[in-house]
Amino acid sequence: MRKTILSILGIAFAVGAIFLGKFLIDNNTKPKPKFSRTLKTVFVEEVNNKEIDIVLTASGSLVAKDKIEIYSEVQGLLKTSRKPFKAGSTYRKGETLLSLNSDEFYASIQSQKSNLYNLITSTLPDLRLDYPSEFKKWQSYLQNYDLDKTTPKLPAFSSDKEKYFITGRGILTAYYNVKNLEVRLTKHQIKAPFTGILTEALVSPGTLVRTGQKLGEFINPGVYEMEVSINAAFADLLKVGNSVALTNLEKTKSYTGKVVRVNGKVDQTSQTIKAYVDVASNDLKEGMFLEADLVAKSETDAVEVSRKLLVDDKAIYTVKNDSILSLVNVNPVYFSDENVVIKGLENNQKILTQVLPGAFDGMIVKINKK
Repeated sequence: MRKTILSILGIAFAVGAIFLGKFLIDNNTKPKPKFSRTLKTVFVEEVNNKEIDIVLTASGSLVAKDKIEIYSEVQGLLKTSRKPFKAGSTYRKGETLLSLNSDEFYASIQSQKSNLYNLITSTLPDLRLDYPSEFKKWQSYLQNYDLDKTTPKLPAFSSDKEKYFITGRGILTAYYNVKNLEVRLTKHQIKAPFTGILTEALVSPGTLVRTGQKLGEFINPGVYEMEVSINAAFADLLKVGNSVALTNLEKTKSYTGKVVRVNGKVDQTSQTIKAYVDVASNDLKEGMFLEADLVAKSETDAVEVSRKLLVDDKAIYTVKNDSILSLVNVNPVYFSDENVVIKGLENNQKILTQVLPGAFDGMIVKINKK
C-alpha cells in the first residue's frame, strides 16, 4: 500500500513539474519587435545641360613689366640732387636719377683732349708739305676743336696714304682714348629710361660708390606682369591674347588682363606650364597677389556639380521615378578645386545636390519638395 501511494505521488510531481515548466516558458517568451520603415530624404535638382566655360584658376604676384636694377659702372662720391634719391621718389623720362662726382675724371679727359690737340697740331706742318690737299680740312678741324665740348669726329680719309700717315702719328689712338673716356664720363650721371618710381634706394648723398655696386631699383608703375602656373594638360588651350579675369585675395576688386606669353617648357616636377599675364591699373602695386581665371575652352552639353557628389570619379547618383536611387556613369571633363564639369547626363534628370551617407544603387528615398 505504501509503495502504491509513493508511486502516485511521484507521478503527480512529474506531471506538476511538466505543467510548471510549460507555464514558465510561455510566460518568458518576448514579443517580436515591430520595425517601422523610414525613408531618407534627399535634395535634388534637374539637369540642365548647357555650354560651360572651362576656367583655369591660378594665382601669382605682380612684377613691374618695365623694371631696372641700377648699378654703377664708375666710381665716385654720390652728389646731392634736386630730388632725394629715396624709395618713393618719382622721375620723368630723361630726368637725372643720381649723379657721381666726376671732377677728377673730367680733368683726366681734358688732359687727353689736350694731348690729341697737340698731336694734330704737330702734324699740320708735315701735312702741308706731303699732303697739301688735305691740310685745309685738318686745319679747320683744329679751329673748331673746343676742349669744353664733346670731341668732334675726325675728318674722313681721302686715301690710304693719308690714313697711314695719321695713324702713324698716334692720332687715331689718342682720338679713341678720348672718346672712350667721354663715354665713361656720361656714366657718372644716371638718367631715368622711362617715367617711373624709385622702389629701392641703397645709397645716400656722400656715399662712395664703387664700380659694380647696386644703387637701387626703378620701375614703371603703369603696367604689371603676373606669372601663373597652369596644368600642362591644358597647355594647348592657352592662347596669347586670351582675356583673363583677375581679383585680389579679398575678392573686393577685379581687373582685366591679357595673356602675352606662354612658356614652351613644362616643369618636370610639378607638370605645369607658365603663362604671363599683363594687367594695368592705378590700384596695383608690385608684389601684390592676384587670382586669375583663364578661360581655356568651352564644353557643350555639360553640367557643373560639386566634386563631393562624384562617386569614384566616374558616376553620380540620380533619382528615378522620384523614389529610387540610380548610380549613373558620367564623363568628367574638368576638375576644379571644388567643382567638376561632367557630360553624359540627360536634361531633366534629377541628381542629388547633397551627399547622402550610406547611399547605394536601388535605395528607396523621398525627395524633399521644399
